[in-house]
Amino acid sequence: MYRVTQEIDFCYGHRLLNYAGKCKHLHGHNGRAVIVLEGEQLDDRGMLIDFGDIKREIRRWIDDTLDHRMILCQGDPALTALRELGEPLFVIDCNPTAENIARLIFEHAREKRLPVIEVSLWETPRAFATYSQNDCPPGTARG
Repeated sequence: MYRVTQEIDFCYGHRLLNYAGKCKHLHGHNGRAVIVLEGEQLDDRGMLIDFGDIKREIRRWIDDTLDHRMILCQGDPALTALRELGEPLFVIDCNPTAENIARLIFEHAREKRLPVIEVSLWETPRAFATYSQNDCPPGTARG
């Protein structure tokens, strides 16, 4: 079995609804997504996947879609004001926890037909959440 891993750094803001701690307030993170791809076969170049393909399909999407944006739940009451201010947003259907953002990146990689088996999202240098293939068989989504 072959594995390829790529780390992608990006900045994002969020807040958690129905939460009693500090994260109930709008705040930001210097996040790091760690994407793990796996397969049994190498291509004719001797690669599972070219790192450039990961960059083109995942890193570019993160840069264009999540980087320097507020990632908020569709039910967040702050959305109206932030939209009126023209703030960059990415809206998801659930609380924007590290777990759910890792799942979001995983699902995007799957949509691009990459052999992703795991995505970890580091919110801080000491705290991360992981979403893996065991949680989401190909062709299904949790949510």
